[in-house]
Amino acid sequence: MPNFFRNFLSKRRVAKNRLVTKDGHCNIEYGNVRYTSRLAYLLDFWTTFVEIRWRYIILFFVASFTLSWFIFGLIWYWIALNNGDVWWQNPPADHKPCVYNVFGLTTSFLYSLETQMTIGYGMRVLSPYCPGAVALLIIQSIIGLLINCFWCGLIMAKITLPKKRAKTITFSRMAVICPKNGTLCLQIRVANLRKTLMIGSQIYGKLLKTTVTPEGETIILDQVNVDFIVDAGKDNLFFICPLTLYHVIDKMSPFFNLAVDTLLQQDFELVVFLDGTDENTSSSCQVRTSYIPQEIKWGCRFLPIISRSKEGKYCVDFSNFARVEPVPTAHCAHCYYNDQGHHHLRNGIENQGFEVIEISDQARATEM
Repeated sequence: MPNFFRNFLSKRRVAKNRLVTKDGHCNIEYGNVRYTSRLAYLLDFWTTFVEIRWRYIILFFVASFTLSWFIFGLIWYWIALNNGDVWWQNPPADHKPCVYNVFGLTTSFLYSLETQMTIGYGMRVLSPYCPGAVALLIIQSIIGLLINCFWCGLIMAKITLPKKRAKTITFSRMAVICPKNGTLCLQIRVANLRKTLMIGSQIYGKLLKTTVTPEGETIILDQVNVDFIVDAGKDNLFFICPLTLYHVIDKMSPFFNLAVDTLLQQDFELVVFLDGTDENTSSSCQVRTSYIPQEIKWGCRFLPIISRSKEGKYCVDFSNFARVEPVPTAHCAHCYYNDQGHHHLRNGIENQGFEVIEISDQARATEM
């Protein structure tokens, strides 16, 4: 049990420290926002409504209709009251009401609901004797139509949000570093769980870390570009099956100075983006995930997941999507590329005054 709680707290601490979660949400909080800046959310009310949660959408949906029925019900009651239609005013037998069978607050609310929702039960009917009531009927019908259009458009916009399509695109939870095609590469996997293609897919990465400039300025979220490619290139991916994307660790790479024993000591976050357009809805979406040093395995490679059946069909085995196997890998990029100026110390202390000399007399060397 103590180990369980220790691991749980460790995962929560890591989740709080990273900028982008594994499912793509940004872990950032805005503070000290001026009051005038908050009014911008009201001015851009459409985006605000699209972004809020469904529970608030349902609350505002019910409140908008109920409040509009009640407000117009009060107006209809005021018209009936001024015309002497209310029951406690004891209208005469030959009285001509503005609305038949509207003689109280409850019947006024029911007539407002029936008018705005175009129900028309037939019991409460507008008479032609009150021009003001006719004008109110037109106004309420138009406002009710606007409310219906607004909520229909908003619900359709939320249902068709591109980020819902992004839920069917997944990244491997781990990244690996291993040799590939004569180079040392950092590899990740991405899969499209739908059979529909993502048109114009592009993938790229940003390395986020804290750096100090030569002028002494500390940049907490310094962004460095990280290019990912596949064998066919990095643009317009043919995203019909899971792809293994890799970043070449060369002298231009920000990972060139990493080593297997110093990887876990680093403090950075690799954020990977995939942009594309769904071929069915033509909506653009972006999928994000991130990797921290604890989620990068050195000296491993992904297992193959694509095979061909006897019937000639290509099969994708998602059980191997995130599985890896160890492979012989150099200790660091300097060692892999045989950098002559690199000296690697594994568990020793470097002696700066040590000098290498040649001994010509082998017999004397043996005596020494």
